[in-house]
Amino acid sequence: MKREGTASIPGSRQEICSLKAGGMHFAAPLARILEILGKPFVQHVPLAPDFVGGVVHYRGEVLIAISLRGLLGMESASSKGDVLVFESGNGPFGLIVDAVGEVLSVSANDLEPCPSNLDSRCEALMAGAWKLPDRLLIALDPERLEPQRVASAAAQSRKGSHAD
Repeated sequence: MKREGTASIPGSRQEICSLKAGGMHFAAPLARILEILGKPFVQHVPLAPDFVGGVVHYRGEVLIAISLRGLLGMESASSKGDVLVFESGNGPFGLIVDAVGEVLSVSANDLEPCPSNLDSRCEALMAGAWKLPDRLLIALDPERLEPQRVASAAAQSRKGSHAD
């Protein structure tokens, strides 16, 4: 059952899925995840930007799979990652992470702004963070992970760096 819209209700709780990439802990809203594919075969795309981890087959479609490590400027993982499928306005897309953790129920009111020491690339993808007793969970914003949006931001970044 999806619980969309509960984040704005005071005292409401939402379910999140914990994720890992490069030793960092992240979370994504469970209501936005269509499916967790595990470690499927990811086909490399020649000459693609670093943030494109490849393409995966999903229910008769070929999806672009965004690499969270690539988005954050981290080295590629030495082993296959888990792929989560998200729904977006432009259709489904994949997100490759090192590992998928557990589903947690958190208070929407406990979501804090992103820590000030985050890299700007990381901060651009995040919606905030939850401070848990054993770790900090950085909240991913699935809308900011959409392939078209990421590609557009990367193009803007390249234009800005060439304008100097």
